[in-house]
Amino acid sequence: MPIALAQGVNLHVVPTEKYKTVRILVRFNTRLNKETITKRTLLSSLLETNSLNYPDQVKLSGKLAELYGASFGINVNKKGNLHWLNVSMNFVNDRYLENTHVLEDAVDFIKEIIFYPNIIDGKFEAETFQREKENLLAYYESVSEDKQVYSSLALQNLYFSQSADQRIPSFGTRFDLELETAESLAAYHEQMLKEDQVDIFVLGDVDETTVAALFKTLPFEDRSAGKADIFYTQPSRNVIEERSEQEKLAQSKLNLGYHTDIFYGDENYFALQIFNGVFGGFPHSKLFMNVREKENLAYYASSSIDTFRGFLSVQTGIDGKNRNQVLHLIAQELENIRQGNVTELEIKQTKAMLKNQYLLSLDNAGAVLETEYLDDLIPHLRLEDDEWIRRMEAVTLADVQRVAKRIQLQAIFFLEGEKTDA
Repeated sequence: MPIALAQGVNLHVVPTEKYKTVRILVRFNTRLNKETITKRTLLSSLLETNSLNYPDQVKLSGKLAELYGASFGINVNKKGNLHWLNVSMNFVNDRYLENTHVLEDAVDFIKEIIFYPNIIDGKFEAETFQREKENLLAYYESVSEDKQVYSSLALQNLYFSQSADQRIPSFGTRFDLELETAESLAAYHEQMLKEDQVDIFVLGDVDETTVAALFKTLPFEDRSAGKADIFYTQPSRNVIEERSEQEKLAQSKLNLGYHTDIFYGDENYFALQIFNGVFGGFPHSKLFMNVREKENLAYYASSSIDTFRGFLSVQTGIDGKNRNQVLHLIAQELENIRQGNVTELEIKQTKAMLKNQYLLSLDNAGAVLETEYLDDLIPHLRLEDDEWIRRMEAVTLADVQRVAKRIQLQAIFFLEGEKTDA
């Protein structure tokens, strides 16, 4: 059971003897909003770089070294309707050292980072602010130069055209970054501390009472209780949205977006997992084996699913002249699955891959905490490990066909390498 540190602020202790380290995750959770996405991204960089008492990278790194080489990081990401700012820390367990208090010092360090950033007189320290703003701007430019990432984001922008919040990448935009000042970001930091839902997870061989006593020293205040629904739903459209761009590229990018209307925990969730594995999720999939290997029409071809937005995407790198042929082949492979033209081996391989991925995740501390978070956020969808595997193994070809028939193409983004005269 979570321990309430304040209204809307909960501590979750996950005791396990599996690791010799302790992992802490502090998650600030709010509704996805295009007005705050960029603010939170820049804020994560500023909080990670220094603080009031560790005003530069050298002092911050020195403190982590004192904590026996603890690792620490802050990032942002989005899931469905939610946007998260994550503070994570990993350090050796005191049980394996003599006369140490690393856990206590780690909590003090997190307290410093979250509550005492390098803000003086209501604004972030000028040099640090400007440097991190420029670093984020450089990151935005690097994303634009990575045409595979650029195309994925362009497809998202096209597919989610009905939602200004969903269109924006989880790390924000260059336009919104230009508007931020040292004062505006300091004000938003204060707002986030007061309004975000906060969940703190501690994973490791620890005593719950000791952990609770340490985290109760963090000066969180009550805030409105209740979290936004994590699932974003979008109705399907009868018209396929298409957009093309041209650049000087050796390799064109053809990305497709599909509406699934199947979400995490749905009765068709596991059938969708199998479908994706057969369609384009694994190296034995139809897109990889047929479009890339057999027909030699793609440098890469794969599919991925987002079960918090009912979204499936296909990513390919091709010669521009083969666009229509590749589109036809992708549609043909989808139809093959709808018609049941799937071998027993394809289903068996996909289930083996999914099971292996799942079992590996049970040994990954980060993955374990993500599962714990979702189980707390949507407890009615919680599954024990053996039940997860049983439901996945129980999927039949008929289940996969049923899911395939629900998949609807909604968006096509084509980044074409510029045609030049011979």
